[in-house]
Amino acid sequence: MESKATWQQQAANYDRTDPVGKFRNEFKIPEAAGKQRIYFLGNSLGLQPKSTAKAIEGILEQWSREGVESFFLGDDSWMTLHNRLLGTLADITGSLPHELSVMNQLSVNIHLMLVSFYRPDGKKRKILMESKAFPSDQYAVRSHLAYLGLNPDEIIVEVNSGNDLEAIADEDIINAISRHSEEIALVLLGGINFYTGQFFDLAAVALAAKRAGALVGLDLAHAIGNVRLALHDWEIDFACWCSYKYLNGGPGAVGGIYIHEKYHHQQSIQRLTGWWGNKQESRFQMKERFEPEVDATAWQLSTPPVMLLAALQASLSIFDAAGWQLLLEKQKLMQKCLAEWVESLGGTHFRCITPASRGCQLSLLFPAKGRAVYEQLFEKGFMVDWREPNVIRLAPVPLYNTFTEIWQFSEALKEIIQELFSAEVQSEQIKIN
Repeated sequence: MESKATWQQQAANYDRTDPVGKFRNEFKIPEAAGKQRIYFLGNSLGLQPKSTAKAIEGILEQWSREGVESFFLGDDSWMTLHNRLLGTLADITGSLPHELSVMNQLSVNIHLMLVSFYRPDGKKRKILMESKAFPSDQYAVRSHLAYLGLNPDEIIVEVNSGNDLEAIADEDIINAISRHSEEIALVLLGGINFYTGQFFDLAAVALAAKRAGALVGLDLAHAIGNVRLALHDWEIDFACWCSYKYLNGGPGAVGGIYIHEKYHHQQSIQRLTGWWGNKQESRFQMKERFEPEVDATAWQLSTPPVMLLAALQASLSIFDAAGWQLLLEKQKLMQKCLAEWVESLGGTHFRCITPASRGCQLSLLFPAKGRAVYEQLFEKGFMVDWREPNVIRLAPVPLYNTFTEIWQFSEALKEIIQELFSAEVQSEQIKIN
């Protein structure tokens, strides 16, 4: 094991040569007592870009100056704002711009996608999901099935590792698809499991689903802006996400969807419709019959939330400036440091339940005293989160976290563990004596 000084110097060297390190200055870092906290909660709520307030103020100024004409006037018209987001999102998701729509929020979009892409037909009516999926997925699927008059317990096939606190092997998912191939209509996975931080082999899962004649949908809440995706090339049928985690769109930020282009001209597809999904050229003619756009925006329902779009644009402009490829490369190096500096401290006191296939997040399971460890970390200025019954999650983000912060976390964690568990050993010795 390398010395403390060596790790500290290694972290400093990485920070000094970091090509995207300067973009940390584009964000507001939480403080306590005049000192910046170490924020490892990008997997829960991304930090606020300093440009967000100005972006929203720009919308307010347009509104005050032009009123409703702001939708149509100038190069920065509200009507074109949505489309100005799609190029960056296409890079981040590995899709084509016309396969994307920025709209609603995650749970609403999951419901809309189920209407269009869950197509029970005879024996093929089951939905395969990961166990311990995020509640957005579980609640939406179960309520949708109940609405259709189907029993969720008979329809949902859950894949698990035999232990809800362990990652699921990709092979178990693929084998389950094969085993239930005659019955599965839809495979619905989180791209990254919110609890373990596991990044599923989505290309292999999609291929297995296609062989079984099933559609594939993804909840990318914990994956978008975090890991490399190739939704179009993997032939994912649909995906949904929120924008307030790694995309830094703000609390309750506008969500988004991806729909493979092969569905854009499909006349038979079912969808719930709203006027903003109507063709733009005839939208304001107020016709009785819906005329869908010929891309993913056909699934839009309502007038877009312009201020939320502007907030998201403020963050995406930083992604553009930093470069998505460079951010991914930094993330890989951060993973290496987490493994070397943090996971190596585990021993009997904690273990990492996040497999090697991961994004920013690391999940540490504590058999004992986990809550006490979490509380002491918080007191020392580290913002991580606690998930019952015994897991601490942390997610250093390449846009605004540093390698030195990872090293500082590892040192604080080591000190806390030594204090907590050495006290326990001393107590036991006193009892014996």
